[in-house]
Amino acid sequence: MSRYGPAPENDARRHARATVDLHTHTTRSDGVLEPETLVRDAAATGLRYLAITDHDSLAAYRELAGSESDAVPAGLNLVVGVEINALTSGMDVPDHELHVLGYGMDPADERFEEALAAQRRLRRTRFLKTVERLRDIGLSIDAQIAAVDTTRDDALGRPTIARALVAAGHAVSVEDAFARLLGYGKPGFVPRGGLGPVEAIQLIRGAGGVPVLAHFAQALERLSLLRELVAVGLGGLEVFHSSFDEASRISVGTAARTLALVQTGGTDYHGDLGPYADALADLVIEPIVEEFARTMVRS
Repeated sequence: MSRYGPAPENDARRHARATVDLHTHTTRSDGVLEPETLVRDAAATGLRYLAITDHDSLAAYRELAGSESDAVPAGLNLVVGVEINALTSGMDVPDHELHVLGYGMDPADERFEEALAAQRRLRRTRFLKTVERLRDIGLSIDAQIAAVDTTRDDALGRPTIARALVAAGHAVSVEDAFARLLGYGKPGFVPRGGLGPVEAIQLIRGAGGVPVLAHFAQALERLSLLRELVAVGLGGLEVFHSSFDEASRISVGTAARTLALVQTGGTDYHGDLGPYADALADLVIEPIVEEFARTMVRS
């Protein structure tokens, strides 16, 4: 199931509009909207709790929550969030990665920021190597990447490259670019460097946060793996994800209850498929997630 696709048809729209979204991305990593635009669009839907979970970066939260910022509309509460793509070794998991979300970290924690900065540097290296590899196999995106501001300390990622491939005519969509060119084992794939899941979980815990495993549909089948991660600090599972159908939500929810883990959820909004309001309308989520979000808002 894709991180970028909408919820299954004839499912989500039977439910009331969500009031909490704990998984979104901005231009500070691989989303298409500026942080101020995302919070404005989110507030317009009536959302009450929003976590911007940019990859390896708290920049959007710091910008929006700064003492001189008035960018966050009244009624919308920001939750500190991050997503770390953790490399697996010896674990049989899709794409050899587990995505670890973190909530409620201290944004002033210097050790946490140093670790995220190291992750961003590795991302930049991979980004540039991927552009080079694509050039070498006759799929140059140099002109498209030249239009991207790579001077900021953003967490550069493959979706940006995928969009460049679409703009250059080498792919018909972001999903097509991943499926044929950028996914694991495909011609344009470059291995990632960085933290493993245990390190990511412990890093989030060390900064006062709650680590949550993102969009892991195989959770119920991999309880032994999850127990290992719980032993080092895993605190939750993303039970409600835009790509999950009802069977997946039930399965992952069962795993969460079996292991006494927090249940979270979100759109995983990047912006490639349309406006934020449409993505939120497709999100099936339960009140238990808002209860968790409320505890994560920093005073």
